[in-house]
Amino acid sequence: MKYGIIGAGAMGYRYGVMLQENAGVDVDFIDTWEPNVEKVREQGGVSVARDHKNRRIIPINMYYPEEYTGHPDVWIIFKKQMQLAEELERDSKAGIFHDDQYVFSAMNGMGHFEKIEKYFPVDHIVCGTAMIATRMDGPANVDFMGPVNSEVMHMAPYNNKPADETTQAIFKDFTAAKMGPVMVDEWKGMCMSKVVFNAVTNTLCTMFEMQMGQFIEYEGVTRMATTLFNEAFDACERAGIRLIESRQEEIDSVIPVSQAYKYHYPSMYQDFSKGRPTEVDYINGYIAKIGREHDYVCRVHEFVVEEVHMAEMMRKYHKPQENVADPKQAEVEA
Repeated sequence: MKYGIIGAGAMGYRYGVMLQENAGVDVDFIDTWEPNVEKVREQGGVSVARDHKNRRIIPINMYYPEEYTGHPDVWIIFKKQMQLAEELERDSKAGIFHDDQYVFSAMNGMGHFEKIEKYFPVDHIVCGTAMIATRMDGPANVDFMGPVNSEVMHMAPYNNKPADETTQAIFKDFTAAKMGPVMVDEWKGMCMSKVVFNAVTNTLCTMFEMQMGQFIEYEGVTRMATTLFNEAFDACERAGIRLIESRQEEIDSVIPVSQAYKYHYPSMYQDFSKGRPTEVDYINGYIAKIGREHDYVCRVHEFVVEEVHMAEMMRKYHKPQENVADPKQAEVEA
Protein backbone atom coordinates (compact mmCIF):
# COMPACT_ATOMS: atom_id res chain seq x y z
CA MET A 1 0.00 0.00 0.00
CA LYS A 2 0.93 3.65 -0.28
CA TYR A 3 1.16 5.82 2.85
CA GLY A 4 0.90 9.53 3.50
CA ILE A 5 2.34 11.12 6.64
CA ILE A 6 0.50 14.16 8.01
CA GLY A 7 2.86 16.00 10.34
CA ALA A 8 6.52 15.48 9.41
CA GLY A 9 7.78 15.85 12.95
CA ALA A 10 9.77 13.37 15.01
CA MET A 11 7.30 10.50 15.00
CA GLY A 12 5.97 11.26 11.53
CA TYR A 13 9.50 10.95 10.20
CA ARG A 14 10.10 7.81 12.31
CA TYR A 15 7.11 5.95 10.89
CA GLY A 16 7.50 7.22 7.36
CA VAL A 17 11.23 6.55 7.07
CA MET A 18 11.00 3.08 8.61
CA LEU A 19 8.10 2.14 6.32
CA GLN A 20 10.02 3.43 3.32
CA GLU A 21 13.40 1.95 4.26
CA ASN A 22 12.44 -1.36 5.89
CA ALA A 23 9.07 -2.26 4.36
CA GLY A 24 9.88 -0.85 0.92
CA VAL A 25 6.53 0.91 0.51
CA ASP A 26 5.81 4.28 -1.08
CA VAL A 27 5.51 7.14 1.42
CA ASP A 28 4.66 10.82 0.92
CA PHE A 29 5.10 13.42 3.66
CA ILE A 30 2.69 16.34 4.10
CA ASP A 31 3.73 19.26 6.25
CA THR A 32 2.79 22.89 6.86
CA TRP A 33 5.96 24.12 8.62
CA GLU A 34 7.84 25.98 5.89
CA PRO A 35 11.38 25.66 7.35
CA ASN A 36 10.90 21.90 7.55
CA VAL A 37 9.62 21.53 4.00
CA GLU A 38 12.24 23.81 2.52
CA LYS A 39 15.09 22.15 4.45
CA VAL A 40 14.08 18.77 3.06
CA ARG A 41 14.15 20.20 -0.44
CA GLU A 42 17.43 21.99 0.15
CA GLN A 43 19.33 18.97 1.49
CA GLY A 44 17.56 16.35 -0.61
CA GLY A 45 15.77 14.57 2.22
CA VAL A 46 15.59 14.23 5.99
CA SER A 47 18.71 13.90 8.15
CA VAL A 48 18.36 10.79 10.34
CA ALA A 49 20.56 9.36 13.11
CA ARG A 50 20.08 6.48 15.52
CA ASP A 51 21.15 7.32 19.09
CA HIS A 52 23.29 10.20 17.79
CA LYS A 53 25.23 7.91 15.41
CA ASN A 54 25.37 7.10 11.68
CA ARG A 55 23.62 10.26 10.57
CA ARG A 56 22.64 10.27 6.90
CA ILE A 57 20.30 11.99 4.47
CA ILE A 58 17.35 9.84 3.47
CA PRO A 59 15.54 11.08 0.33
CA ILE A 60 11.80 11.57 0.86
CA ASN A 61 8.83 13.10 -0.96
CA MET A 62 7.69 16.24 0.89
CA TYR A 63 4.68 18.44 0.04
CA TYR A 64 2.54 21.26 1.35
CA PRO A 65 -1.13 20.18 1.53
CA GLU A 66 -2.22 22.60 -1.19
CA GLU A 67 0.26 21.22 -3.74
CA TYR A 68 -0.32 17.54 -3.06
CA THR A 69 -2.10 15.51 -5.75
CA GLY A 70 -1.30 11.99 -4.57
CA HIS A 71 -3.77 9.42 -3.27
CA PRO A 72 -2.32 7.26 -0.47
CA ASP A 73 -4.24 4.25 0.79
CA VAL A 74 -3.49 5.14 4.41
CA TRP A 75 -2.82 8.42 6.19
CA ILE A 76 -0.61 8.35 9.29
CA ILE A 77 -1.22 11.37 11.52
CA PHE A 78 1.23 12.72 14.09
CA LYS A 79 0.46 16.26 15.28
CA LYS A 80 0.38 17.92 18.65
CA GLN A 81 -3.12 17.70 20.15
CA MET A 82 -3.44 21.49 20.20
CA GLN A 83 -2.79 21.83 16.45
CA LEU A 84 -4.69 18.81 15.15
CA ALA A 85 -8.08 20.42 14.44
CA GLU A 86 -6.49 23.26 12.46
CA GLU A 87 -4.29 20.82 10.53
CA LEU A 88 -7.18 18.53 9.58
CA GLU A 89 -9.28 21.48 8.43
CA ARG A 90 -6.47 22.78 6.22
CA ASP A 91 -5.84 19.33 4.74
CA SER A 92 -9.54 18.85 4.08
CA LYS A 93 -9.82 22.19 2.30
CA ALA A 94 -6.79 21.21 0.20
CA GLY A 95 -8.78 18.22 -1.02
CA ILE A 96 -6.31 15.52 -0.01
CA PHE A 97 -8.80 13.33 1.91
CA HIS A 98 -10.84 10.70 0.04
CA ASP A 99 -13.64 8.36 1.09
CA ASP A 100 -11.68 5.18 0.38
CA GLN A 101 -8.68 6.09 2.56
CA TYR A 102 -7.83 4.70 5.98
CA VAL A 103 -6.13 6.65 8.75
CA PHE A 104 -3.83 5.58 11.59
CA SER A 105 -2.64 7.68 14.52
CA ALA A 106 -0.59 6.96 17.64
CA MET A 107 -0.45 10.47 19.06
CA ASN A 108 0.11 11.20 22.73
CA GLY A 109 -2.87 11.96 24.95
CA MET A 110 -6.57 11.52 24.21
CA GLY A 111 -9.11 13.42 22.15
CA HIS A 112 -7.60 13.12 18.68
CA PHE A 113 -9.76 10.31 17.34
CA GLU A 114 -12.92 12.34 17.89
CA LYS A 115 -11.37 15.04 15.68
CA ILE A 116 -10.24 12.54 13.05
CA GLU A 117 -13.71 11.01 12.97
CA LYS A 118 -15.07 14.23 11.45
CA TYR A 119 -13.15 13.49 8.25
CA PHE A 120 -13.01 9.68 8.03
CA PRO A 121 -15.56 6.85 8.50
CA VAL A 122 -15.23 5.13 11.87
CA ASP A 123 -14.51 1.80 10.18
CA HIS A 124 -11.54 3.38 8.37
CA ILE A 125 -9.81 4.62 11.56
CA VAL A 126 -7.07 2.58 13.21
CA CYS A 127 -5.94 3.63 16.68
CA GLY A 128 -2.42 3.19 17.98
CA THR A 129 0.03 3.76 20.79
CA ALA A 130 3.82 3.63 20.59
CA MET A 131 6.56 3.19 23.16
CA ILE A 132 9.04 4.78 20.77
CA ALA A 133 11.27 7.74 21.61
CA THR A 134 12.36 10.13 18.86
CA ARG A 135 14.11 13.51 18.89
CA MET A 136 13.58 16.33 16.44
CA ASP A 137 16.44 18.78 16.83
CA GLY A 138 15.51 21.13 14.01
CA PRO A 139 13.96 21.26 10.54
CA ALA A 140 14.39 17.92 8.75
CA ASN A 141 16.73 16.67 11.51
CA VAL A 142 15.71 13.69 13.66
CA ASP A 143 17.31 11.14 15.95
CA PHE A 144 15.73 7.72 16.42
CA MET A 145 16.29 6.82 20.08
CA GLY A 146 16.79 3.22 21.19
CA PRO A 147 18.56 0.28 19.56
CA VAL A 148 17.34 -1.36 16.37
CA ASN A 149 14.35 -3.67 16.97
CA SER A 150 13.50 -1.99 20.30
CA GLU A 151 10.33 -0.41 18.86
CA VAL A 152 7.02 -1.50 20.44
CA MET A 153 3.55 -0.28 19.45
CA HIS A 154 -0.09 -1.36 19.75
CA MET A 155 -2.99 -0.90 17.36
CA ALA A 156 -6.73 -1.56 17.32
CA PRO A 157 -9.69 -0.73 15.04
CA TYR A 158 -11.62 2.34 16.19
CA ASN A 159 -14.93 0.49 15.72
CA ASN A 160 -13.74 -2.31 18.06
CA LYS A 161 -14.57 -4.93 15.43
CA PRO A 162 -12.16 -7.59 14.16
CA ALA A 163 -9.43 -6.12 11.99
CA ASP A 164 -10.52 -5.97 8.37
CA GLU A 165 -8.32 -6.72 5.37
CA THR A 166 -6.85 -3.21 5.13
CA THR A 167 -6.10 -3.02 8.86
CA GLN A 168 -4.38 -6.39 8.64
CA ALA A 169 -2.35 -5.09 5.69
CA ILE A 170 -1.30 -2.05 7.76
CA PHE A 171 -0.23 -4.40 10.54
CA LYS A 172 1.80 -6.42 8.04
CA ASP A 173 3.54 -3.30 6.74
CA PHE A 174 4.30 -2.07 10.28
CA THR A 175 5.79 -5.50 11.03
CA ALA A 176 7.97 -5.33 7.91
CA ALA A 177 8.98 -1.79 8.92
CA LYS A 178 10.22 -3.21 12.25
CA MET A 179 7.83 -1.07 14.29
CA GLY A 180 6.97 -4.01 16.58
CA PRO A 181 3.15 -3.87 16.25
CA VAL A 182 0.78 -5.78 18.53
CA MET A 183 -2.91 -5.98 17.59
CA VAL A 184 -5.47 -5.68 20.40
CA ASP A 185 -9.27 -5.85 20.44
CA GLU A 186 -10.32 -2.60 22.12
CA TRP A 187 -8.84 0.81 21.39
CA LYS A 188 -9.80 2.92 24.39
CA GLY A 189 -8.22 0.69 27.04
CA MET A 190 -5.15 0.41 24.82
CA CYS A 191 -4.80 4.17 24.50
CA MET A 192 -5.53 4.87 28.15
CA SER A 193 -2.79 2.43 29.15
CA LYS A 194 -0.31 4.71 27.40
CA VAL A 195 -1.93 7.86 28.78
CA VAL A 196 -1.66 6.73 32.40
CA PHE A 197 2.00 5.79 31.85
CA ASN A 198 2.76 9.20 30.33
CA ALA A 199 0.87 10.85 33.19
CA VAL A 200 3.65 9.61 35.45
CA THR A 201 6.90 9.70 33.49
CA ASN A 202 6.27 12.56 31.05
CA THR A 203 4.68 14.89 33.53
CA LEU A 204 7.00 14.36 36.48
CA CYS A 205 10.12 14.53 34.30
CA THR A 206 8.79 17.80 32.88
CA MET A 207 7.99 19.34 36.26
CA PHE A 208 11.49 18.64 37.53
CA GLU A 209 13.28 19.05 34.18
CA MET A 210 15.03 15.72 34.19
CA GLN A 211 15.84 12.76 31.99
CA MET A 212 14.04 9.48 32.55
CA GLY A 213 17.18 7.92 34.02
CA GLN A 214 17.49 10.76 36.53
CA PHE A 215 13.81 10.36 37.40
CA ILE A 216 14.25 6.79 38.63
CA GLU A 217 17.26 7.71 40.76
CA TYR A 218 14.81 9.08 43.32
CA GLU A 219 14.02 6.41 45.90
CA GLY A 220 10.38 7.45 46.15
CA VAL A 221 9.58 7.13 42.45
CA THR A 222 7.65 3.87 42.86
CA ARG A 223 5.49 5.37 45.62
CA MET A 224 4.75 8.44 43.49
CA ALA A 225 3.95 6.31 40.46
CA THR A 226 1.67 4.06 42.51
CA THR A 227 -0.38 7.04 43.72
CA LEU A 228 -0.87 8.38 40.20
CA PHE A 229 -1.57 4.96 38.69
CA ASN A 230 -4.11 4.09 41.38
CA GLU A 231 -6.08 7.29 40.76
CA ALA A 232 -6.01 6.70 37.01
CA PHE A 233 -7.13 3.08 37.32
CA ASP A 234 -9.89 4.05 39.77
CA ALA A 235 -11.20 6.62 37.27
CA CYS A 236 -11.00 4.22 34.33
CA GLU A 237 -12.76 1.44 36.25
CA ARG A 238 -15.64 3.77 37.08
CA ALA A 239 -15.86 4.69 33.40
CA GLY A 240 -15.86 1.04 32.33
CA ILE A 241 -12.47 1.37 30.59
CA ARG A 242 -10.33 -1.74 30.93
CA LEU A 243 -6.65 -1.06 30.41
CA ILE A 244 -4.51 -3.65 28.64
CA GLU A 245 -2.12 -3.73 31.59
CA SER A 246 -2.87 -4.24 35.27
CA ARG A 247 -2.06 -1.69 37.96
CA GLN A 248 0.94 -3.69 39.05
CA GLU A 249 2.19 -4.14 35.50
CA GLU A 250 2.04 -0.37 34.97
CA ILE A 251 3.87 0.26 38.24
CA ASP A 252 6.49 -2.36 37.45
CA SER A 253 7.09 -0.91 33.97
CA VAL A 254 8.21 2.55 35.13
CA ILE A 255 11.75 1.67 36.15
CA PRO A 256 12.71 -0.68 33.27
CA VAL A 257 11.24 1.60 30.59
CA SER A 258 12.89 4.66 32.12
CA GLN A 259 16.16 2.78 32.36
CA ALA A 260 15.94 1.82 28.67
CA TYR A 261 15.58 5.52 27.77
CA LYS A 262 17.66 6.90 30.62
CA TYR A 263 19.13 9.78 28.60
CA HIS A 264 15.78 10.74 27.07
CA TYR A 265 13.76 13.83 27.95
CA PRO A 266 10.05 13.06 27.35
CA SER A 267 8.21 15.02 24.70
CA MET A 268 6.30 17.11 27.24
CA TYR A 269 9.59 18.43 28.60
CA GLN A 270 10.78 19.20 25.06
CA ASP A 271 7.74 21.42 24.58
CA PHE A 272 8.06 22.99 28.02
CA SER A 273 11.78 23.71 27.73
CA LYS A 274 11.30 25.55 24.44
CA GLY A 275 8.40 27.69 25.64
CA ARG A 276 5.66 25.73 23.86
CA PRO A 277 2.33 24.69 25.40
CA THR A 278 2.40 21.17 26.86
CA GLU A 279 -0.16 18.42 26.35
CA VAL A 280 -0.80 17.96 30.07
CA ASP A 281 -4.53 18.70 29.59
CA TYR A 282 -4.73 15.73 27.20
CA ILE A 283 -2.88 13.40 29.56
CA ASN A 284 -3.29 14.04 33.31
CA GLY A 285 -6.15 16.40 32.52
CA TYR A 286 -7.96 13.74 30.52
CA ILE A 287 -7.67 11.29 33.40
CA ALA A 288 -9.11 13.93 35.74
CA LYS A 289 -11.92 14.60 33.26
CA ILE A 290 -12.89 10.92 33.15
CA GLY A 291 -12.91 10.84 36.94
CA ARG A 292 -15.17 13.86 37.36
CA GLU A 293 -17.56 12.52 34.70
CA HIS A 294 -18.02 9.47 36.92
CA ASP A 295 -18.21 11.13 40.34
CA TYR A 296 -14.58 10.48 41.23
CA VAL A 297 -12.13 13.32 41.80
CA CYS A 298 -8.51 12.55 40.82
CA ARG A 299 -7.06 15.05 43.25
CA VAL A 300 -3.39 14.32 42.54
CA HIS A 301 -3.79 14.43 38.76
CA GLU A 302 -5.75 17.68 39.01
CA PHE A 303 -3.06 19.16 41.24
CA VAL A 304 -0.34 18.06 38.82
CA VAL A 305 -2.15 19.74 35.91
CA GLU A 306 -2.28 23.00 37.85
CA GLU A 307 1.41 22.69 38.73
CA VAL A 308 2.43 22.25 35.10
CA HIS A 309 0.35 25.23 34.03
CA MET A 310 1.87 27.29 36.83
CA ALA A 311 5.33 26.32 35.60
CA GLU A 312 4.28 27.35 32.08
CA MET A 313 3.17 30.72 33.44
CA MET A 314 6.55 31.19 35.11
CA ARG A 315 8.31 31.10 31.75
CA LYS A 316 7.60 34.81 31.42
CA TYR A 317 10.09 35.23 34.26
CA HIS A 318 12.53 32.54 33.10
CA LYS A 319 13.59 32.70 29.47
CA PRO A 320 13.10 29.29 27.75
CA GLN A 321 15.71 27.63 25.60
CA GLU A 322 16.14 28.80 22.04
CA ASN A 323 13.19 27.51 20.03
CA VAL A 324 14.95 25.37 17.44
CA ALA A 325 11.84 23.58 16.24
CA ASP A 326 8.41 24.73 15.17
CA PRO A 327 5.64 24.41 17.80
CA LYS A 328 3.70 22.16 15.45
CA GLN A 329 6.64 19.82 14.92
CA ALA A 330 7.98 19.36 18.43
CA GLU A 331 9.73 16.21 19.54
CA VAL A 332 7.24 13.44 20.09
CA GLU A 333 7.76 10.48 22.33
CA ALA A 334 4.53 8.67 21.62
